[in-house]
Formats: sequence, structure tokens, C-alpha cells
Amino acid sequence: MRLLLIEDDTELVARLIPALHRAGYSVEHAANGIDGAFLGEEEPFEAVILDLGLPGKPGLQVLGQWRQKGLTMPVLILTARDAWHERVDGLKAGADDYLGKPFHIEELLARLEALIRRHFGRADNLLQHGDVTLDVDKQAVTNRAGEVIELTKIEYRLLHYLMMNPSKIVSKSELSERIYEEEHIKDSNVIEVYVNRLRQRLGKDFIETRRGQGYRLKE
Repeated sequence: MRLLLIEDDTELVARLIPALHRAGYSVEHAANGIDGAFLGEEEPFEAVILDLGLPGKPGLQVLGQWRQKGLTMPVLILTARDAWHERVDGLKAGADDYLGKPFHIEELLARLEALIRRHFGRADNLLQHGDVTLDVDKQAVTNRAGEVIELTKIEYRLLHYLMMNPSKIVSKSELSERIYEEEHIKDSNVIEVYVNRLRQRLGKDFIETRRGQGYRLKE
């Protein structure tokens, strides 16, 4: 899952990004509202963490701009704890949830996961397709033989995205956008290597190749 973090507090960013990585997310960061608004409009993200007190362009304006343009990705806004009016204004502008500063990172991760689950119409952190189950909390998968397999960061991101979109044909370029970060080379040819690794663990027919289109979970 690919996230956009728009926050100008450098100390908070330094704590948040590693925690988000450990939770299995790839993260793009913008330190001001102008860059953040542009990234949100130009690139695909599964969710956004948006501070309201941003330089360049206020977070509330960024959010309103996105919603006016029809962008529907889940947005979690960060506000000062005592600024109840900011929370109200943010929710009215189209935010999906809010979190007051200071906060525990564990709560942010839980709220973020809940937002993404709701956006994809999922009820809990266990994703099931056929007789394969992905535990989002543990970043581990149970295969058809009942074996629990820990996944690498890239394997987890790839499988998570496919299982959140089980009936969708996903192109190599779309997968590379979801699993790599801005500073990494988005080599779509490497996707085939990771798909084959997952097939070895979950069954050769678990991920179907659609020639010239991409990949989809086998129905």
C-alpha cells in the first residue's frame, strides 16, 4: 500500500516514516501544502496523512481542492489536540478521520489500516482468497497446506495489493507504483520475480498472468 504523508514537522516525520515502513507501507513525503497537493493529484495513493497546519497551502485547502476534483482516497488529518473546530472543518471538507497531536503512533497505524479497509470494503485485518489467508498485522500468509510464511517487505506489499483487489487485473506498472518509493527505481520487470516467489509459496495457479495486461488472483 502506498501512502502520502504531508507534514512539515521534521522530528515527527523522522519517527513516522520508519514506523510506516515497518507496517508494510511505501511512503512519499511532502513538507508543504503546495507539493503535497500536487503529489495527491498526480500520483496514486491508497491513503493520505495530512497535517492541517502546513506552510505554502493550508491542509484544509489541500483537502478541499482534492475533493472538488473528485479524488476519493482516504484522508487522515492531523490537528492540534485542542483545535476542535479544525476537526469539524476537516470532516466537513471530506476527511475520513482525524487524530489530535500529540498521538501514539500505534493509534495512527490502527486508524490508517481501518480507513483503508473501509475504502476497499473489508471488515478486518485477515484477507482471504480461496484457501490462502494474509494477516495484515503480522505481515504473514497462511498457504494451502496451513503453513504460516513470513513475507519480505516487497512480497507483502505486492500480495496485500493483489488481495485488496482480488477481481482486478493489475498491470506491472501499477504494482511497481504501489510497492516502490520515490527514491527507488520503479523497475516493472522485477515484479515478475516477486510474483514467481509468491507462486512458489502459495501455488503456481494462485496468481494468474494475463498476457499484455498484468496479474490477477485466480478465481
